[in-house]
Amino acid sequence: MREKPFLYVVVCAAGIAGDVRRLIAAAQQSGWDVGVIATPHAVPFLDVPSVEAQTGYPIRSAWRRPGDPRPLPPADAMAVAPATFNTINKWAAGIADTLALGTLCEAYGAGVPTAVVPCVSAELTAHPAYRQSLERLRGMGVRIGEGSAAAGGFRWEEALELLARPA
Repeated sequence: MREKPFLYVVVCAAGIAGDVRRLIAAAQQSGWDVGVIATPHAVPFLDVPSVEAQTGYPIRSAWRRPGDPRPLPPADAMAVAPATFNTINKWAAGIADTLALGTLCEAYGAGVPTAVVPCVSAELTAHPAYRQSLERLRGMGVRIGEGSAAAGGFRWEEALELLARPA
């Protein structure tokens, strides 16, 4: 039995993704063990060796082969930060074409508490598909933060605050 609950941090390809270590540190200080799942396009934004040293786990971005061991324990909760327009819309539509999206789609069926902190420009937030996707995710029980597209306005800790609230 694990001593600490396990948090999956799903990272998308937003300009601020390289700062995900702030969320990891806050989660660890709050008593979580953390593993990172990155969209394939997010990986170049990350300092992979540094993040892996911080978490003690490999960053996951691709499917494992049949028979390979699972490199991360099962998630007790998930935080998607920063969450991009593309990921939010695909997730809400049930598109599981990457490990990150497949994991998020499965989380719903497994009842894993999930929080999302968007990092989407004002122009993209005006798109009707985005608003519909947020409504669908809310209907699935996903806890949605305010987020921000600006690096200085993005509050990484918001994901943890959302997960700490009763569902």
